[in-house]
Amino acid sequence: MHGVILLDKPLGITSNAALQIVKKLFNARKAGHTGSLDPLATGMLPICLGEATKVSAYLLDADKKYRTTIKLGVCTNTGDAEGEVIETRPVGKISRDQISKVLESFTGTISQIPPMHSALKVKGVPLYKLAHQGIVIERKSRTVSIFNIEVCGFDGDELELDIHCSKGTYIRVLAEDIGHALGCGGHVQSLYRYGVGPFKEESIITLDALRELAEQGQAQLDAAMLPIEYAIADWPEVVLSEDAAYYIRQGQAVFVPRAVTEGWVRLMNQDHFMGVGQILDDGKVAPRKLINTN
Repeated sequence: MHGVILLDKPLGITSNAALQIVKKLFNARKAGHTGSLDPLATGMLPICLGEATKVSAYLLDADKKYRTTIKLGVCTNTGDAEGEVIETRPVGKISRDQISKVLESFTGTISQIPPMHSALKVKGVPLYKLAHQGIVIERKSRTVSIFNIEVCGFDGDELELDIHCSKGTYIRVLAEDIGHALGCGGHVQSLYRYGVGPFKEESIITLDALRELAEQGQAQLDAAMLPIEYAIADWPEVVLSEDAAYYIRQGQAVFVPRAVTEGWVRLMNQDHFMGVGQILDDGKVAPRKLINTN
């Protein structure tokens, strides 16, 4: 089994639990997810099977797209609806202009302090484990990029946003900061991820749909997988001749006429995806991770 499943992770289960279900359905030896979602969050969870695990790290660096509803006027100790309410404030009258100005201030490069209730590890220990013990430690701020925020809806104390952001962005922290900037606080009431890197929302599939396909047979289940190269579909493509492909397989860098001059690339031999390469300073293409689907 070699490919990517864009799972629509259901509400209430961890990303790892969802991964184990998919791994068992496909009877895959190797599997891994990229960019975990909290149990409260739903939506796109790319699951890489077999040789696709070799490109999973590149998806961790990909941009993300979210749709979230912020409950204004209520702050929780986790920044989301799973936490305990620690403060309530009147929302008051908030205009669309106020919201637009606040959102504009959070667009671009911003700093965030990772929440205690997160999987970020400090000295090998996830922060959420410390938080469950009532331990709060100092965290260094991180720089992230918010490419775009759009208002999808606003009704009294509920603000629905569409967010396109860089890797490492904590939507819970963003929701809290937006709430504070509006003068009333807030927390994430719901969160749905609909985009990871080059992957599109229309390719998402639910667990129930996968189970139904599994009952119909392995061929139907396999058809739900996306090809490995889709994970880096937005990278430049370098098409190798048979000779160049031979030397690439031996681990040697090759010169490819009219190839891009820098960065990471998809290596193709005719219609066959070979793996990931990188352009060296001398212009040659060097193999970095090759795929073996035989």
